[in-house]
Amino acid sequence: MTQGHFQSRPTTNAKSVTVTVTYLEQTNRPAFPPKPSPKGKIAILQAIEIPIHYYRYLYRLVGDSCNWVSRRRMSDQDLKDVIHHPDVEIYILYANGAPAGFGEIDRRNDAFHEIKFFGLAPEFQGRRLGGFFLSNIIDIAWAKDPQKVRLETCTLDHPAALPLYQKYGFDVYDRRDGVVELMDQPPTPN
Repeated sequence: MTQGHFQSRPTTNAKSVTVTVTYLEQTNRPAFPPKPSPKGKIAILQAIEIPIHYYRYLYRLVGDSCNWVSRRRMSDQDLKDVIHHPDVEIYILYANGAPAGFGEIDRRNDAFHEIKFFGLAPEFQGRRLGGFFLSNIIDIAWAKDPQKVRLETCTLDHPAALPLYQKYGFDVYDRRDGVVELMDQPPTPN
């Protein structure tokens, strides 16, 4: 999920690129049930009042390869105000005990709920976990009967992201070009 990197204009002299952001939505809850768990010890757990340092670790673990930066620029207090809001939910995918991905659902808008961030850590991609995790996050996003569920992706995200979202019932409702400031060397998560 790409809200982590879209900007209307760069904030420093760093290298910038133009990207296409694709906005998607579901207007009805999908008829299919969540996919069954792949082989191995797989769990999806909700993190209630996730520690800021752990959220930042997950955000970078999943987002550095896609150049997510928006939450990296937030102060600890500003980030806490968002992710500890009672209508924001954080879900972590664990594979064999290790964090393999995370999803964030924002329910603060009454008209639609948004899958704000979603992704897998690079070392867990290609293991058939993406569809399992996404189908469960979609099911959770629809749990409180919103009118719509939305998400967005951009051309810096994994190339399989847009086709996966469309496979799971999301339709494009808008596309826009924007500017993203690239990180020189994405730091490795601590």
